[in-house]
Amino acid sequence: MRNFLKYTLATIVGVTITGILGFLLLIGIFSAMLSFSDKPVVVEDNSVLMLDFKQQIVERAVNNPFEGLPIPHIGETGQMGLDDILECIDKAKTDKHIKGIYLNPSVIRAGMATIEEIRQALIDFKESGKFIYAYSDGYSQKAYYLASVADKVAINPQGMLELQGLNSKRMFYKHAMEKFGVEMQVVRHGKFKAAVEPFLLDKMSEENKLQTLTYLNSIWSQMADGISESRGITTEKINQLADSVALFLPAEDLVEAGLVDTLMYKDELINQLKGLTGIDDEDDIPAIGVDQYAKVPAAEQPKFVRDKIAVIYAEGEIDGGDTDGIISEKLSRTIREARRDSSIKAIVLRVNSPGGSAYGSEVIWREVKLAKETKPVVVSMGDVAASGGYYISAAADTIMADRTTITGSIGIFGTFPNIGELMHDKIGITSDAVGTNANSDLLAYDRPMTGFERTKLQAYIERGYDTFITRVADGRSITKEQVDEIGQGRVWASTDAKERNLVDLYGGVNDAIKIAAQMCGLENYRITKLPKLPDPLEELVKNFTGEARTFFMKQELGDQYKIYQKLKEAINSKGIMARMPYDITFE
Repeated sequence: MRNFLKYTLATIVGVTITGILGFLLLIGIFSAMLSFSDKPVVVEDNSVLMLDFKQQIVERAVNNPFEGLPIPHIGETGQMGLDDILECIDKAKTDKHIKGIYLNPSVIRAGMATIEEIRQALIDFKESGKFIYAYSDGYSQKAYYLASVADKVAINPQGMLELQGLNSKRMFYKHAMEKFGVEMQVVRHGKFKAAVEPFLLDKMSEENKLQTLTYLNSIWSQMADGISESRGITTEKINQLADSVALFLPAEDLVEAGLVDTLMYKDELINQLKGLTGIDDEDDIPAIGVDQYAKVPAAEQPKFVRDKIAVIYAEGEIDGGDTDGIISEKLSRTIREARRDSSIKAIVLRVNSPGGSAYGSEVIWREVKLAKETKPVVVSMGDVAASGGYYISAAADTIMADRTTITGSIGIFGTFPNIGELMHDKIGITSDAVGTNANSDLLAYDRPMTGFERTKLQAYIERGYDTFITRVADGRSITKEQVDEIGQGRVWASTDAKERNLVDLYGGVNDAIKIAAQMCGLENYRITKLPKLPDPLEELVKNFTGEARTFFMKQELGDQYKIYQKLKEAINSKGIMARMPYDITFE
């Protein structure tokens, strides 16, 4: 027995030491690969910048030094940064080695305002006289909206093109919760605050239908106008094609309608690109993607300048329990440090958030307000900057948005489940309690709220809403009554929001930077992006530990992971919420 224990212990120690040495060796190999990846990228003559958008587009993506390596889950991040895409398009405009851009979009995983910013960057690129060529086996609606700006749009002879207008569908859980014996108790301010409707109704309220149709029409109008201008087709014709569902049209009819220019196979496309770049038939076309071209320095590097404009990114749900979202303490600290940094002359706050915690929004708002008292602050809104996302924007000097940005949703709500029927009647679990004071069992989860509790919660919500509209009124120099009129939780497209003084100007993040520079009188400056992105090796180690659970959950649940994530956020949420009624996606 003693020998058995001795050998067992020796085996355990050996395995442990081997594991530690193996991990250290792995880190050493990755470190060497990291050093190798830092070598400068050389762009060949007659190159084409290829934009295929196969990865999800986020505001900023962590630099992956192992991108492209055949290592499962390490050689690819699944994300690309909008900042890198815009910088690459701008850089290619003056790069003598780049002859043009090849767009190969199919389905683009990005919001409409993100697509709009890339599209505007491509329109600006065309001023260089270089070509933009688009080709796909099939275009989703968003992909086609982007591709329509190209000099030539081609499609496979058997390809399909989606053009059918915008639709927004909601899911309602009321009857399912009734079957389970769960009642969601709700307190809110704002007749348009539809975040709680799935728990209370079995269909959209008239107010929710009104606000949804209003912003859908606004965004679709922007898309139709953009396609019309690029393709030379009237908006009436575009709507006729959408009504008849272009998706099922033969490819030849797409050419006849003017949606695409030509039909071709991939080999014919390659020959076309060779002709445009001056490449011999037997040679390959030098193509470079965003992941590599982003590492190429600009042709003209400005001399060192001390003055900086800080672009601070606020992306995701505010304190929603997601590590990829906005952590109010961290973001407010970043804004505070930028305010105190004398070399930073202006701040651009890039907001892409549906909101979240009202308390977290207040914490961030305070730092934005203090920063504004020290230096110019310009907000640049991305796909969505609503509810808490608007809350943190309200104190800025200037608010800019893309024409397809979703904003507004100025309202407050709180939810508290009653699972008493599920516990008592469905499962057979009972509970009993004693307390020292009249309301020591405040908001028990196994019974309905009392009238006293609901009155207290409603008063709490009303104070939160009053604070919210006060912040907006002070920031926008209008009365609280005016804010309340356009508030009530109503969601607005940016075109309607601008008419109601919630937005000042149209434009993307680069336009916001230019405005910020003008406000502080800067001609020579450099951009610093905050908060700093995590170190790639640290991220790698984290992926092997705590984040591994997330990876396996995503692999197991697939598209249903979002439902799991929302349930986690609901469980982890604290206090009252200033959040969008739902997550908006367009295809």
